Amino acid sequence: MTTLTEADALDGLRDALGLLKDREQVAQRLLESSAKHSFDPDKELDWDAPFEEGKWFWPPELVSLYDTPMWKRMSEEQRILLSRHEAAALASLGIWFEIILMQLLVRHIYDKSATSAHVRYALTEIEDECRHSKMFARLITHGGTPWYPVSRVHQHLGRLFKTISTTPGSFTATLLGEEVLDWMQRLTFPDERVQPLIRGVTRIHVVEEARHVRYAREELRRQMVTAPKWSQEFTRITSGEFARVFSVAFVNPDVYTNVGLDRREALAQVKASGHRRDVMQQGSKRLTDFLDDIGVLRGVGRKLWKSSGLLA
Repeated sequence: MTTLTEADALDGLRDALGLLKDREQVAQRLLESSAKHSFDPDKELDWDAPFEEGKWFWPPELVSLYDTPMWKRMSEEQRILLSRHEAAALASLGIWFEIILMQLLVRHIYDKSATSAHVRYALTEIEDECRHSKMFARLITHGGTPWYPVSRVHQHLGRLFKTISTTPGSFTATLLGEEVLDWMQRLTFPDERVQPLIRGVTRIHVVEEARHVRYAREELRRQMVTAPKWSQEFTRITSGEFARVFSVAFVNPDVYTNVGLDRREALAQVKASGHRRDVMQQGSKRLTDFLDDIGVLRGVGRKLWKSSGLLA
């Protein structure tokens, strides 16, 4: 089976979205943006300011139990407490995911020219992700909540995935982890109901993640055109399975126990919640539309995405 070379990909090759963009030009623009719009969270954010009474730690509409029967029985104080723990759980999930992403990026550039803009930007993104992980860890500590690691099963699945993933599979998973949270954070940082520190953390993350999404999208487009057919099909299946893992891991069920709720009842109500399903599908729509356009959401993979609840 013949695989298209990089030169072939740049010689007028296109996908459903148009001509593929030059890898070096994209990376150079992202490097220039990084030089202008990168942040040091330790210096940019006021970590000494106390939390404000009555303000949320996550927009209420994005809290998992919002608009369920259990939510309607909860006091405002308990709802805000749940938002505090869910924000910590999402930060914990973000750390887990970014550690996987950094390893995937290192694998991606292992045999590429270290002097290329493409590799230099990957290293720049790894720097960003290191700062993000430290920022999320500091936020969890500052909020006085536990760290919420993913389950042992999901830890092992993550270890397996980063070991066997193809390059296009890695970039598909990268976008899944980045774009759903990015959609939520874009609703969070301008929301004056939310704690200023949370808004500051999400603002930094949104600005810097926009570059990461651009890098991953452009590289995934190239990979889905130039990779062997078996790799493309393997990517469809593994991305669908990763979507199923991601949707389950998105909210750690320990948050319900830690705010005094019945864990089993809470999980059942979240699963039955039409509002929650709409939130997750809205958060995924920009990504699933893109993946559909470039041929990722096909066959068994599409069925797995549907079963994850992220694809309508």
